[in-house]
Amino acid sequence: MNKNMFSKSWFDGLDSQLRTLGLDSDDKSFDEILRNLKSPKRLSPDEFASTVAYVILASGFRQTTAKKIHRTLMAQLPLNPAKDDLLRIFNNPNKINAILVVWNNRTKFCAKYYECKTLQDKLNYLRTLPHIGNITAGHLARNLGEDMVKYDIWIQRLGAVYGGTAGLVEKVNNANLNPEIKRACDDMFDQLVRETGLPRGYIDVVLFRACQNHMIDAVCK
Repeated sequence: MNKNMFSKSWFDGLDSQLRTLGLDSDDKSFDEILRNLKSPKRLSPDEFASTVAYVILASGFRQTTAKKIHRTLMAQLPLNPAKDDLLRIFNNPNKINAILVVWNNRTKFCAKYYECKTLQDKLNYLRTLPHIGNITAGHLARNLGEDMVKYDIWIQRLGAVYGGTAGLVEKVNNANLNPEIKRACDDMFDQLVRETGLPRGYIDVVLFRACQNHMIDAVCK
């Protein structure tokens, strides 16, 4: 794969294939994600907590599994269930504890997020929420409507391919984003934004889902 292959037709083909296979979603459908990135709405505290809960669940799990658990948990949380009841739905005490903290403090957490003035302030704040780290803060910010890239392991690998520099792929690190990898990813997204006219946050979710589902041979072989 070379830089010339990172084109509108290549991207549109991935997008179309994902939609045909019914894989066009994260916490919301691709169309909803795109609308929210183009015109973000202010979420209610309940919506904010639900969005955070999904990202907590999605970390380390396939999207189909996370969505199923998320639907069940979010139906129960307004009923003020005991923690043991939630653990019977999803037996992961760390994630359940984090989701309960977010739900029980949703009004305060939501208000503090919308008080942030810049994207960096928002990312810094999101990292203070339970079970949210550097990568998941980017995922969460995008799901909240911020037009950004989350630099997960798949995107880093794809950026390394785009960069084309010998040894760049060895610098991929999901725990510590290498500046050269970030620059390659940013250059890749700049090109795709120019090619497609789409928000980089939308390009990010499509590329992630395509890599996750082994549709891009350069990073999935």
